[in-house]
Formats: sequence, C-alpha cells, structure tokens
Amino acid sequence: MAKLIHTMIRVKDLDASLRFYGEVFDLKISHRLDFPDFSLVYLRNDENDAEIELTWNKGREEPYTHGDGYGHVAVVVPDVTVRHAELTAAGYAPLPVKEFKAGDELLARFFFILDPDGYKIEVLEHHGHYR
Repeated sequence: MAKLIHTMIRVKDLDASLRFYGEVFDLKISHRLDFPDFSLVYLRNDENDAEIELTWNKGREEPYTHGDGYGHVAVVVPDVTVRHAELTAAGYAPLPVKEFKAGDELLARFFFILDPDGYKIEVLEHHGHYR
C-alpha cells in the first residue's frame, strides 16, 4: 500500500516561502538538507503526516513556470470565512470565498490563495468529503 508523504514545489525565494507557509498554514521545518547548489526543506505541522517539500535552487534569478498541468495543493480548516478574514487582516490577498453546490446541497466552501511563487493553494472548510 502506498502512503503519500510529500509534495514538492520549486521556490525562488526560500525565506519568503518559509515565512508564507509558516504564517498562513502554520507549517514548520521538519527536515532540511542543504547542498552547495540547492536545499530541500520539508514543512509540516502537528495536523499532518504528509509534508510540502520546498526545493530551492541557489542562484536562480528567473521565476519558475507552472506549465499547464499544475493545479493546486489543498488544505482544510474549521471555518473558511474566519480564516479568510484573518489572512486579509494580516495583509495577504486571498481570493473570494466561494461555494460549490449540487442543486441546493453544499459540497464545499473554499477560497484560493497564492504563495510567493504563484502556486495556488485551496483552503477548504471541514465539510462532507473534506475532513
């Protein structure tokens, strides 16, 4: 049986990414490997077994492209309206809260936020499938 352990993204400014993921999602460094040309930094919090791996290629000046295949990473919170307000007050720019419905049935309440490299992160409310 396979177990998801991490998702990797390449970042241009490691310090900005660490600040973002720490402040927005309370993810802290769980493991770090530094090499002459690159660093691998793994982030998690007490809610997770899986990690986000930030790969920082030292000396890279140009931003990364995401291609047309990358979608998003998703996290779940107890209340998206509260979290959206907190992030807005903290100076972040989350996109508007939306609802996904099948007829009158609420399937999901969510918003997106972009990290410093433009990666989309979906913030979903604990509900239905999203636990």
